[in-house]
Amino acid sequence: MAERISAVKGMNDLLPEQMGVWHRIEDQARGTLERFGFGEVRTPILEKTALFVRGVGEETDIVGKEMYTFEDRGGEAKAGTMVSLRPEGTAPAVRAAIEHNVFGQEPLVRWYYLGPMFRRERQQKGRYRQFYQVGAEIYGASAPHADAELIDAGQAFLSSLDIGEITLEINSLGDESCRPKYIEALVGYLKSRALDLCPECQRRLQTNTLRVLDCKNESCKRVTAEAPSVDAFLCEPCREHFATLLGLLDGLSIEYVVNPRIVRGLDYYTRTVFEFVSHLQGEGGLGSQNTVCAGGRYDRLVKNLGGPEVPAVGFAAGLDRLALLSAKNAWGARPPELFLVSLGEQARQRALLLASELRRKGAFVDQDLRGGGLKAQMRRADKSGATFTLVIGESELASGKANLKRMATGEQREVVLSSLFDELSGSRSTR
Repeated sequence: MAERISAVKGMNDLLPEQMGVWHRIEDQARGTLERFGFGEVRTPILEKTALFVRGVGEETDIVGKEMYTFEDRGGEAKAGTMVSLRPEGTAPAVRAAIEHNVFGQEPLVRWYYLGPMFRRERQQKGRYRQFYQVGAEIYGASAPHADAELIDAGQAFLSSLDIGEITLEINSLGDESCRPKYIEALVGYLKSRALDLCPECQRRLQTNTLRVLDCKNESCKRVTAEAPSVDAFLCEPCREHFATLLGLLDGLSIEYVVNPRIVRGLDYYTRTVFEFVSHLQGEGGLGSQNTVCAGGRYDRLVKNLGGPEVPAVGFAAGLDRLALLSAKNAWGARPPELFLVSLGEQARQRALLLASELRRKGAFVDQDLRGGGLKAQMRRADKSGATFTLVIGESELASGKANLKRMATGEQREVVLSSLFDELSGSRSTR
């Protein structure tokens, strides 16, 4: 027997019985975001590494340790072009908008994306090396009203999923005029407590100081609990932006908690940052990986990637984590409306043609392509969860009629095979 080959570590298979949950989440994401005026964009899974070095930040954990990066074998390899599997969706979306001159054509742009991302992270519940995100971006509006509308869209999407209590935590990181003073004060404090930090945060202290505030290590959390708070360093424009945003959220009846320890892990954020956090505990919860949606403002990113000076704000939600929280809702694969049972070779041929005709008209039809006896096929029909079953044998072929059986009640009625779709449609409308 040949050796069995398993999946790459951290790359998960999604089987048909799981996809009902995934489809519902994706449908709710698309429906919600399109009601808010967002249009879908699809970018390549493979991008030039330089995009993420410049966009996300060379000293971030994502670029420094987590990206899947390799040299392109194509024509550009002669120039040593390095490419990476995308670790996040914002930088590719901005690259696409710049490349296609979107900002030169539209002053205000709302985009959303949905698809797989890749990071070589330490595996935990809800954290995989291939993971899926839905993200939304608003380009062209610097006012806090854009932040509020984006957060409203995220709240509406999450509320549609029935995944338990979700809290919005929000903060302001300031901008290039006030954040340097805060980081200077933070570095001074953390250096005085450096021996109490974990080895990773001791490294971050030199390269990406704000990330120390986001560490889940208990010792680091005790240290950062006494660290200077960013709100004491905000300049007046940043303070006003944040205060206005909170007032707009109050007006939208969106509850929030101001959390000065939220920093996010990407260099491009400025001013607003936020996280939607799940509080579901126990086996159905996410443990320490309880952030299900996060984002903020990144007013410098478009310019940093070679585009015009365009303000932007966006979020990304983790579909894997939302699927785990939604598993209790048990949205399985859609059962067929009709299961065809065929007895004999001629009946099998007729059932194949009939199933094709019904499917082309829009009906969900299943049958056992192996054939077999009546009892075996009826067991298969019952297992499928079909609403109706119809048996075709010699007499049904001769008469052109058969009994349509409703599986839940056992009720049967005779139908004409040539009118079967109309019979199913009528039953569908009277459920």
